Amino acid sequence: MSLRLRLSLAFAIGTAALIAVSGLVFLAQLHSSLNSAIDATLQARSEALAAGLRSGSLPRAAWPASGQLGQQTGQHSGADEFAQVLTPNGKVIFPSWADENSPLLPVSRLRQAEREGLTMTAMVEGEQVRMLAREVHQARHPVIVIVGAVTSVADAAQARARTVILIGGPVVVISAGLGAWLLTGAALSPVHQMRRRLEEISEHDSSARLEVPSTGDEIASLAATTNRLLDRLQDALSRQRGFVADAGHELRTPLTALKAELDLAARPGKSRDALASAVAAAADDTDRLIRLAEDLLLLARADDGTAFIAVERTDLSALISASARSFAAQAGARGITLAVNVPQRLTAVADPARLRQALGNLIENAIGHAPAGTAVELSSDARHVADDGCRRRRHGVVSIEVRDHGPGFPVEFLPRAFERFSRADPARDRDEGGAGLGLAIVASIAAAHGGRAVAGNHPGGGACVQIELPLGD
Repeated sequence: MSLRLRLSLAFAIGTAALIAVSGLVFLAQLHSSLNSAIDATLQARSEALAAGLRSGSLPRAAWPASGQLGQQTGQHSGADEFAQVLTPNGKVIFPSWADENSPLLPVSRLRQAEREGLTMTAMVEGEQVRMLAREVHQARHPVIVIVGAVTSVADAAQARARTVILIGGPVVVISAGLGAWLLTGAALSPVHQMRRRLEEISEHDSSARLEVPSTGDEIASLAATTNRLLDRLQDALSRQRGFVADAGHELRTPLTALKAELDLAARPGKSRDALASAVAAAADDTDRLIRLAEDLLLLARADDGTAFIAVERTDLSALISASARSFAAQAGARGITLAVNVPQRLTAVADPARLRQALGNLIENAIGHAPAGTAVELSSDARHVADDGCRRRRHGVVSIEVRDHGPGFPVEFLPRAFERFSRADPARDRDEGGAGLGLAIVASIAAAHGGRAVAGNHPGGGACVQIELPLGD
């Protein structure tokens, strides 16, 4: 069932319920008001008749038919008002019509009227009448005075009111439902247009957007929000396409080299040493493929929001020192020293394996860019971390810093330093410069810990990269 139909039905049902309740209340109020008006008239007639009885005669105005007391000849069916005087035992003393011996009320009702008075509606000779009965003393003898009136006029008014409600109510309900159908159709028309436009947008036309109405209402807000969502989806799609293209490009190089090595090894006449060299080269290419695949898998898990860290209380001082020792031979081969400056005891809640992976990427990059005879400096500082490069500091985190004394990052490279497959020097050989995923992995590992990575150039020269982590509990 469509929203338009549901709203129309709900509006029609609500209108029907409102009309039904209002109609019942109105009819009840009308019935009460008409009875009150009749009762007031009966009360006045009863007072006039009682006054006549106390004085020994009845006023002529009390009788609907002409003639003297006890000599009424008019029939009840021809008069709208009537009266009767009876003894407490039910004997008719003064009737207002020819049938003198028929009391209007049974003895039980007369007893009730004698005690407390009585007002009631009853059927008399096929007509509905409203009667008032009360006790009056005539010459010190109690009698029961009954006055009444036919309620045909009041009944007719109520019947007309019911007819109007029964006939007009459905008309109003149908009109309300139709009006709701038209109004909701007009209100939802922009939504239908947006839906049709969204159906036309495909991955080949990702730049298409919805037209935002100038009404400034909720529909316009929905269109603007949808356009922002499409912008985010387009950015994600562009990044995904770029990621796939770059990954394919990076994978093609080692795969091509691996195939070439295997083809050479398969040629006849190769010596044992040549075969061993080809197998070793193929193994190196395979290791590079494995590292690249693992890096891509880590970044994909980070994009999906999948948890890939297992935190524990970690001794950062020991971790940094161990990382430096593992790269000491590589640094020494290039004439570079590793200088470690960390506090004696510095701990944080982190994943030691992932943190060492990130730190290894930074050390390897620094060794690759540091001139021979210089040092790569590793330091850590609790509760202080750089906000802008390596100079301004704030509290509440622990930072691990790796700095080299090379040429530093190009200024234009800094905004995209942590993007995937980005290199500070695109002209560098891929085997030497890597796939451009190192800093991206550092940023992903820092973000997974609730921290961040910061890259900049040190005022004293060289590149400076920091990993900022929350201190934790």
